[in-house]
Amino acid sequence: MKFNFVTLFPNLISGYFSDSILSRAIANNLIKIDYYNPRDYSTNRHNKVDDALVGGGAGMLMSMQPLADTLEEIKTKDPNSKIVFLTPVAKKFTQKDSKRLAKEESITFVCGRYEGFDERAIELYADELFSIGDFILTGGELAALVMCDSISRNVPNVLGNSESLSEESFENEILEAPSFTKPNIYKERAVISEFLKGNHSKISSIKLKLSLYKTKYFRPDIYSKVKANYEK
Repeated sequence: MKFNFVTLFPNLISGYFSDSILSRAIANNLIKIDYYNPRDYSTNRHNKVDDALVGGGAGMLMSMQPLADTLEEIKTKDPNSKIVFLTPVAKKFTQKDSKRLAKEESITFVCGRYEGFDERAIELYADELFSIGDFILTGGELAALVMCDSISRNVPNVLGNSESLSEESFENEILEAPSFTKPNIYKERAVISEFLKGNHSKISSIKLKLSLYKTKYFRPDIYSKVKANYEK
């Protein structure tokens, strides 16, 4: 699977892929990363990529020409790439989106800067728009990395143990249950005793209850939607 990043600051992104799981995924040709900098496509003699907002307003906006020419080149070189704009003015990215997008051949993340995008760029080029939460970042690079990391984990063979995907938060609509490792007692805090007895049916039942408790406490909105599925 290929990921293209459209960004004015490729160095903010590239380092993330130098270690750990995604580094191995690149080495094993499971994913491929490429970068496109709109500044390289600017026809302005100073390679300028921003301009004032029409109608007034604070800050600057990414210029249409450099961004449009960048995306036109991607569409020529990688015509099957799904173009995703990162913006707070969009639906929230979820695990379901992650699993769905992992089936794509290629994804292009368009990372905003300044005050965002000229709306015409979205109208002309966006296949989908996503937000990673109700807060504002200085640019779309972090949001693109979050999405890329999440999607990559769902690409076959990227994770060493694919079974771990089925036990994570949101896979069953609820948050993941608490996990423990050795030692069994640490600073007077003990592992749940039933987890040490090897009765996997009972362990699964306890984990489900703990998942529901966590979901009810941390995500009451999710709990209210799914609780009927688990009530007996």
